[in-house]
Amino acid sequence: MNYNPFAGSHDSAQRIEVDPPRKSAGTKKQPDYTIKGGKITFNPVVKRQHELFSKKHRHYLSDARWSSFLTTPVILSCIIPIVLLDLWSTAYQAICFPAYGIPKVKRSDYIIFDRNHLRYLNSIERLNCAYCGYVNGLIAYAQEIAGRTEQYWCPIKHALRLKTAHSRYGHFLEYGDAKQYRQHVEEVRHGFEDVKWK
Repeated sequence: MNYNPFAGSHDSAQRIEVDPPRKSAGTKKQPDYTIKGGKITFNPVVKRQHELFSKKHRHYLSDARWSSFLTTPVILSCIIPIVLLDLWSTAYQAICFPAYGIPKVKRSDYIIFDRNHLRYLNSIERLNCAYCGYVNGLIAYAQEIAGRTEQYWCPIKHALRLKTAHSRYGHFLEYGDAKQYRQHVEEVRHGFEDVKWK
């Protein structure tokens, strides 16, 4: 009998919507850009309109609060542990995942730099967006690596409800069910059929 982690449980998995639906009045606005081969292209008219909304550097800096200038070095200092996490997470899965039979996480699925195409952002704003995109994408990438590791070594749900859960949590076995654990642990720890091998 195969183990189905989603059968008969309403909170077996906390679904994460990558692009949550937005409330809109009337019909949904069509995007002003196209994506072909990973390349984003804006309509030339829209691109010129966007440039009109770009804030000059002197105005951007003069409008900034002093607290922003004071905290910027602290924010930027996070790049050191973040880059180390990036390097170590990538090296970790490259070494360990083949040994465990776990499919590797594709880094480019999580770390995306596309806001640089928005011409209504000045260069400082685009740099800020690139930094935030890298940090948050890297954390999501590391979480997926950790989640797949947890599925292999300890695929048991917590007794207490998690605020958020990684993508593999819904596949885990129920807390306190010893019989289920012994019957299905090997099946669950190798249950990555839903993940494409990279």
